[in-house]
Amino acid sequence: MRRTLIGLLILGNIVLVSAITRAVAQAPDGTVKITNRSVAQGVGLSWGDGVLSYKGTDYPFTFQATGLFRDVEVGITAAELSGQVFDLKSLEAFSGNYKVVSAGETVVGGGSRALIKNQNGVVVNLVATTEGRKFNLGPDGMTIELKK
Repeated sequence: MRRTLIGLLILGNIVLVSAITRAVAQAPDGTVKITNRSVAQGVGLSWGDGVLSYKGTDYPFTFQATGLFRDVEVGITAAELSGQVFDLKSLEAFSGNYKVVSAGETVVGGGSRALIKNQNGVVVNLVATTEGRKFNLGPDGMTIELKK
């Protein structure tokens, strides 16, 4: 019984990693850029605006996250996070709550990246674009909503 459970857990992780790796290996459906943000220091609550570029058009969005900019310099500036969007079948699928699938990797220049996914299967490979900047997404994830 124990071996079966361990085997199923390993298989589930392999399938998940395989799907995410496949998503990142394909051409992105769009890109995102965080263009403005505010941080409640000590609380770890972050919110702001961003832009989704999808099928040649820019769509503004708002976001709210716990932990996103926790423990980073107060002087972090706008547009320091960007990413590629995968598995975006329709514009409406972009809005939702994104949870971390893979995080903690350091990129060239000392920044960080995280692979996040929402309930609609949309995957974003989010990267700190300024050298040395790091971000950390809390367990509640990031809620993104397209502006009307």
